[in-house]
Amino acid sequence: MTIPPAPPTPSPRPTLIAVLVILGTAALAYHNSFGVPFLFDDNSSIRDNPTIRSLATAWSPPASGGLTVSGRPFLNFTLALNHAVSGTAVWSYHLLNLMIHAAAGCALFGVVRRTLARLPGVGAPLDGARGHPHLSAIGPATAEGTLLHKDSYWLALAVAVLWTVHPLQTESVTYIVQRAESLVGLMYLLTFWCFIRATEPGAAKVWAPLAVAACLLGMASKEVMVTAPVMIALYDRVFLSASWREVFTKRGRRHFALAATWLLLAWLVLGTGNRGGTAGLGGEVSLWDYALTQIGAVVHYLRLAIWPRPLVFDYGTALAGGWGDVWWQALVLFPLVAASLWAAWRGRPAGFCGLFFFAVLAPSSSFVPVVTQTMNEHRVYLALAGIVVLAVTGLYAWWGRKSFLGFAVLAVALTGTTIRRNHDYRTELALWEDTVLKRPGNARALASLGAIHQAAGRLDQALAVLQEAVRVAPRSAEAHNNLGNVWMKLGQWENARQCFQQALVLKPDEPFALNNLGNALLQLGRGPEAIGRFEAALRAKPEFAEPRYNLANTFALSGRLPEAAEHYAALLRLRPDDAEARSNYGQVLQLLGRGPEAIAQLEAAVRLQPGNAPLRNNLGVALAQAGRPADALREFQEAVRLAPGFQEAQQNAERAARTLGNR
Repeated sequence: MTIPPAPPTPSPRPTLIAVLVILGTAALAYHNSFGVPFLFDDNSSIRDNPTIRSLATAWSPPASGGLTVSGRPFLNFTLALNHAVSGTAVWSYHLLNLMIHAAAGCALFGVVRRTLARLPGVGAPLDGARGHPHLSAIGPATAEGTLLHKDSYWLALAVAVLWTVHPLQTESVTYIVQRAESLVGLMYLLTFWCFIRATEPGAAKVWAPLAVAACLLGMASKEVMVTAPVMIALYDRVFLSASWREVFTKRGRRHFALAATWLLLAWLVLGTGNRGGTAGLGGEVSLWDYALTQIGAVVHYLRLAIWPRPLVFDYGTALAGGWGDVWWQALVLFPLVAASLWAAWRGRPAGFCGLFFFAVLAPSSSFVPVVTQTMNEHRVYLALAGIVVLAVTGLYAWWGRKSFLGFAVLAVALTGTTIRRNHDYRTELALWEDTVLKRPGNARALASLGAIHQAAGRLDQALAVLQEAVRVAPRSAEAHNNLGNVWMKLGQWENARQCFQQALVLKPDEPFALNNLGNALLQLGRGPEAIGRFEAALRAKPEFAEPRYNLANTFALSGRLPEAAEHYAALLRLRPDDAEARSNYGQVLQLLGRGPEAIAQLEAAVRLQPGNAPLRNNLGVALAQAGRPADALREFQEAVRLAPGFQEAQQNAERAARTLGNR
């Protein structure tokens, strides 16, 4: 095998045009995603994540609870940047998601362009393409290779644009917290791009360490990055070297440096305890059942890559029942994997593309169980690149330059489909209704839809949906928990208690069910039991704010003031902007005789919610007890102005006025 020389350095002007085209098509495809609210795991990983509220803690995401950000400090840091810009307003999160996705598209363009320009003939990714008349016309027959360079440019741009606007990418771009997938995809592609640049004659020495840096950041973004060092070594063998001996003779140190980044990934994974028990070996899902399920899942992903309908936000946790459920998918999948392995081993570019697809999917779609998600479309984000490269180069080898018109038409169609898919994300209600319509047996989708109806006060609809969820999946702890919440809203405390108890039978350490059971027990007059449940919820999830708040309030009402103060203080470290909690904490501090601290907390609560009359009244009481009647009167009067029927504030104002009059 003769390895061609590196291509001439691309002109900056065509490259800039390509970047602008990729950015423009990405912006068009996702222009209607900026108003999509926080969804599903966004709440736990963003809204309720205290570590993103400061850049100082951003590199230390919560390790427990199996959150999307757990063990992924670079992902957590990018979310902290958004929080610094817009707090919990979603626009900046969507903007950065789009920027990451567009940057990944640009990186893919660079990788494909430089790779195609170094092949003996453009179109060589298809084995049967060698000697094809279209390819001989654009091979390196001309002295300057101008035509070859031009075609590699347009082929790379077609790959990048089609990959960027493909609707299968929406879950990784529009669903904010799945930035995990697009971020690791960007780092994966940047690692490739920097490695390729480092292999070119006369390359600056900085490219090799930049490849390692990108790989490290990828390892700190998501576990998918584990395959990057292996695939780069395979890339070296297929596209740059005549043998494996040459790979390690010429660039062995670089490959070992990339492989060393596995140490960081291992440390991060071990620190999360198998992602809070949601992934890894030894869980509640067997390796065999999960592997069988992934046979069907991977074939399904291949179909969606070709025909992206229907797209489903959440596939639930269903598992294949045996070989009978996946036999025909196995007949499709195993020959494809075998052919990819054989072709890659023989140094065929087509084999590399096929193996790239399967390798990127392998960490989540092979035999290592991911308990919470047995199938998910965001897993295909980066893997899709292998399919798109094969499709584009294959069609080009068959049709020649006439294929570019087809690529343009396909890009328009895919962009329109992506825009329509983003419309499904416009509200939580719309998204879960769409999911239930496509997966009516998905208990988690039903449970989530019922929870949305309940939060909106549509209790009859919520009750019907959640009872159906329990019927469809009687072993779904989430369905029982959400049904219990509806019974709570309806004042049916015993029914609620039974639902929460059943949820805990199915999932004993579920913090939300523990907290909810505590609330139900409080309403049933079983305070000591309720406290035990709140404490158990905190042991299961120490950063969970709700049981902390419930404990603080329960201790305050029962006269256990030091314990109440301790929990309020811990709560405010988690939720510093909670005005009600600050006011309650201030009142407890006042009862403990810690007047100055109490006033400071009450004043902070009023600053957070200046239009809240009860908070101003509470501050007025503390000021009056501190011997500051004039300041107290001002707060009481403002409370009355805000709420004219507020009798307690009116009476307090009259007392403060009399105190001032007696001076």
